[in-house]
Amino acid sequence: MADEGLVGESLINMGGQGPTRQINTFSIWRYLLLIIVIGVAALYALPNLWQPDNALQVRPVDTEGVADQALLERSVAALEAANIELIGSELTDDNALLRVTSPDAQVSAQEILKAELNPQDAGPAGYTIALNQAATTPQWLRDIGGKPMSYGLDLSGGVHFLLQVDMDSFLARRSKITADTIQKLFQDNDLRGATSQRRFNWVRGTDITIPFRKEENRDAVLSFLRDPNNLTGYDINTATVDGKPGVRLRLQEQEKRSLEDYAIQQNLQSLRNRVNELGVSEPLVQRLGRSRIVLDLPGVRDSAEAKKIINKFANLEFRLVAQADASFADIEEFEYEGAPVRLERKNIVTGEQVTNAQQDYDPDSGLPQVSISLDADGGRRMNEVTKVNIGNPMSVLFLEQKTFERKRVVDGEEVVTIETTETKRVISVATIQAALGFNFRITGLGGLGEARELALLLRAGALAAPMYIVEERTVGPQLGAENIKRGFTSLYIGLALVAVFMMLYYKLFGVAAVVALAANLILIVAIMSVLGATLTLPGIAGIVLTIGMAVDANVLIFSRIREELRDRAPQAAIQAGFDRAFVTILDANITTFI
Repeated sequence: MADEGLVGESLINMGGQGPTRQINTFSIWRYLLLIIVIGVAALYALPNLWQPDNALQVRPVDTEGVADQALLERSVAALEAANIELIGSELTDDNALLRVTSPDAQVSAQEILKAELNPQDAGPAGYTIALNQAATTPQWLRDIGGKPMSYGLDLSGGVHFLLQVDMDSFLARRSKITADTIQKLFQDNDLRGATSQRRFNWVRGTDITIPFRKEENRDAVLSFLRDPNNLTGYDINTATVDGKPGVRLRLQEQEKRSLEDYAIQQNLQSLRNRVNELGVSEPLVQRLGRSRIVLDLPGVRDSAEAKKIINKFANLEFRLVAQADASFADIEEFEYEGAPVRLERKNIVTGEQVTNAQQDYDPDSGLPQVSISLDADGGRRMNEVTKVNIGNPMSVLFLEQKTFERKRVVDGEEVVTIETTETKRVISVATIQAALGFNFRITGLGGLGEARELALLLRAGALAAPMYIVEERTVGPQLGAENIKRGFTSLYIGLALVAVFMMLYYKLFGVAAVVALAANLILIVAIMSVLGATLTLPGIAGIVLTIGMAVDANVLIFSRIREELRDRAPQAAIQAGFDRAFVTILDANITTFI
């Protein structure tokens, strides 16, 4: 066959012009490119040879506190007195870092430092002692962006939280908002006869019950409320309320589901934003069932710090300070800087309408402040209210929801229930100097720590519903270290067995395959390191599978080359082996991918 003779030639004419090249060879720049790529990959995979040290971070609980040399020396002296071997100690940006030899020493050192720095008879804890991992990558590698792979929860240890969303509180609050809206509709449409919320609490759980003085008043309102243009999502029926003719609005199941979905999605987004602020690599934040959220934080040792941010359910309300002649029913009284201040119950905007918040400094006083950006609706509302209230004071009200356990004895057995309380405090009162819009600032905060925390919570977004932790589990570093050891041992054994088999069975071709496998592994590790990917036990299994698929491809190619050697010259057989095995390899890899 004419074309077979052409394939077997040692020289190929490239279109009849220019230089010819020997079969199975490439231009020098391709070889150089291959060497450069593998060399760069090896450079960025190199940081994984330096495993982090077990370490402890010591920092003041007070956000205004500073870790100084005296704290470092005191901590070192306490550990040396307890015969804890230290690898090193240093001061970082805001804490003292102490490196120890093992996870066991790390746990023991934490207890010693707690006893030394936070004695039980000295009142509230003054220092946070957190378990951590301290990088050991050489500075020259860090300068070029080199960093080791992050480890997942199963390898590095970390914290697992199961959060319960308090749907009852959320739905009750939504019903309260709806009740306020209905009362405003009654006023705007001159519908009279309903007992006001000031005299009778309309909201009972998620139901809204409204008593009327006369049946004709109720009947007029009934047709109004059943108009879809006025109200949707509620079943509206007549009822006797407090011995009077009334209306009961009950939330429809479909609307309830829709509101629950909204609350979960809003809380998920807020949690993701807060976790990003913690700097956690590859966290897991996902919904579980109708009202629970799973949160995994790999590598986090300081669960108290994580809970402080995650379990902080706060919001802001911007309100006008009430005028002297304001109705008592329309005001709330708070304390601000030791004096009472009366605020209008109706807010201008809330934290839910904040799109961005950054902590910076007041250019006039140099004190910490928070710069706020509002969304379109919030900016329009803020402008409408402030432009007609120039010269009047406006306040910022900080709302914080806290959960606590309440123990009760029911039928002789102790039952623990989770309850939620909401605290409110005024953090700022300032006179409106000009009409505000989409961007403004909050001043008068307690300090830098409060400004940072407020900006973080606003950036993360308001939680739609309060949550509380129902399960907390910590995967210790000892277990993580054992998983790492076993995972990499399986990888090394698998790679060694494959290498031995390939070299014994395929001789020189096997050596080439092993070199290619090593390059493949280096590229995988380098890419994962550069991208900041997280390595988990399933990830290690995936790398082993990748090596297996690569060997499978080599086996197909080498077996095909052996068959082709019966009829072709060696160079032609090699080329034919690669070409004709390609379809099978492609099919196998597509199947694996699927």
